[in-house]
Amino acid sequence: MYEVSVDDTFAAAHNLRDYYGKCEDLHGHNFKVRVTMAGEKLDATGLLYDFVHLKHVIQGVIRSLDHKYLNELPPFDKVNPSAENLARHICDEASRQLHNVANGAGISSVTVWETETSAATYRPRVND
Repeated sequence: MYEVSVDDTFAAAHNLRDYYGKCEDLHGHNFKVRVTMAGEKLDATGLLYDFVHLKHVIQGVIRSLDHKYLNELPPFDKVNPSAENLARHICDEASRQLHNVANGAGISSVTVWETETSAATYRPRVND
């Protein structure tokens, strides 16, 4: 199994609904995102997936989140904008753009860091 990963960052504000503690108040983060793709076959060039293309996909997804108040954006106007839900959202949106990868590679995980020491990871099921 091969894996490739690309990291990127964005800044945004949020607050957690139905949470009692500091995170219930409006606050911001410089989020770090890592998208990892996995697959068993390389293409004719010897790549699982081109880093440049993967970075472009990630940037397309996080551009809509950058410097925003996440609680006002769908789906986070209804779903809590936790790191876990952000990871799932980024995975779902990026996967839509990667649906026809010739060698069958796909996103195996998305990790979102809120701080240098705190992160959440989403791993889609194969049949999702």
